[in-house]
Amino acid sequence: MNIIKKTQGMLDKLSGAAQKLRQKKRDIPFDEMQQYVTVGEYRVGASQDTPEDKDFDLIVYKDDEGVLHQALRPIDASDLAPEYVRKFDKRLGRYQAFINKKTGRRYIVERQLDNFVDYVKKHVRQGDNSVNIGILTDTHYKDSDSIDFYGHNGLTHVKEFNYLEDKDILDLKAHLGDWMDGSDPGLVDEQELISLRKAFRSKKTNFAIVKGNHDENDKFDEHHDLKASFPENEFEDIMWPTMYFQKGIHYISRKHGVAYFDKDDLRFITVNTSDVPYILDKQGKKKYDTKITLAIREDQMQEIIEILEQSSDKKIIFMSHANPINRKAGNALKYNGRSLHELLVAFNQREKGYLNSRDVPEEFSLANSFDFTKIKNAKVIAYFCGHRHTEDQYRINGIQYVLFNCSALMGPNHALTTQYNKHWNRKYDHPNESAGYIVNIDPKRHLMQVFGYGASSRRRLYRI
Repeated sequence: MNIIKKTQGMLDKLSGAAQKLRQKKRDIPFDEMQQYVTVGEYRVGASQDTPEDKDFDLIVYKDDEGVLHQALRPIDASDLAPEYVRKFDKRLGRYQAFINKKTGRRYIVERQLDNFVDYVKKHVRQGDNSVNIGILTDTHYKDSDSIDFYGHNGLTHVKEFNYLEDKDILDLKAHLGDWMDGSDPGLVDEQELISLRKAFRSKKTNFAIVKGNHDENDKFDEHHDLKASFPENEFEDIMWPTMYFQKGIHYISRKHGVAYFDKDDLRFITVNTSDVPYILDKQGKKKYDTKITLAIREDQMQEIIEILEQSSDKKIIFMSHANPINRKAGNALKYNGRSLHELLVAFNQREKGYLNSRDVPEEFSLANSFDFTKIKNAKVIAYFCGHRHTEDQYRINGIQYVLFNCSALMGPNHALTTQYNKHWNRKYDHPNESAGYIVNIDPKRHLMQVFGYGASSRRRLYRI
């Protein structure tokens, strides 16, 4: 038995030496604990760049398949359970970043967000009418172990974005849709939505849940030419009740994804740009592919009108997944995007009138009346959206449209990767892997500031 143990120990040492040589050849100085590739137990601390520079016991071991793992256990722990874990990834040629077993967050990302929050605090005013909203969009969570594109890291990005709550800097947070990629089987994507909902909801910060064009699972149906993999209202039934249950969120009904949140003189209103009827043909396939049929229908438009008619003394910001109009003021949705913009302009101009649509299918026709003549001291100042996997902005009729980059990792060598994200050359475990934002709106200073971390602009400023 002793001979076997000694032989195994020698093999571990040889294996460790080989791993070190490979790391040196690749020259990947990712972190100080990458050098520990020999099975054993080590004492590490600040000089190895540990979490909060604390002392830990580092345990290096192999699983049943011979894959190296590392675990960090506090030296004063009452049990043997590790606090941080990671494994060696041959695709990367190194260990992945450590993940906290309790929170699901990487401590190197928490450090990044600590610096990000410090930067934001230096540039924003504290006090009334200085409101911070956290923005995350297009996480594209997928049941795939990918290191250069959509995958499991979509859920990790949500958990790490929530760290901003721990920093007590947010008045509201919003996910602007495409929570998942919608390319896995229906039962799998249902569980993905549940996991995302559990990760995003909060008892501390009011949150907005917006539906994206990938959240109906139509991508899976298209790729496999199958019947609808989601039943009617599947996203709505999983995701929206937890949003509407909050005391700080207001609504007309709970049917369409329209909700509003007030903070000081500001009002935030959510819109569902994937408002598409669920109609099946004889084969059980959808008449409208939600992925490509972006739209707003009459009932949702009516709720928006009713909220606007009760919005005196408010500076208003709309939020949806897709932008309703493009920078040339053309319709950016399949149906009724331009109509929504015209409604917001009518609100700002205190007009009374009707919304009518022409040359559209019956399901998307509009016949809404509105009267904003009694509104006082109110204005729609901005519109936030994702969907385009890029950053952009344009001001039309006094309304500032702001587009946010996708959180989902878009490696430079994938066909779907936008030019904006190719420029970032995004990489797994690196600071540019994800993207998220804090937007500060300050009506007293007539200023809106957009701060970004990861694959995003550091700071953008707008007059409001």
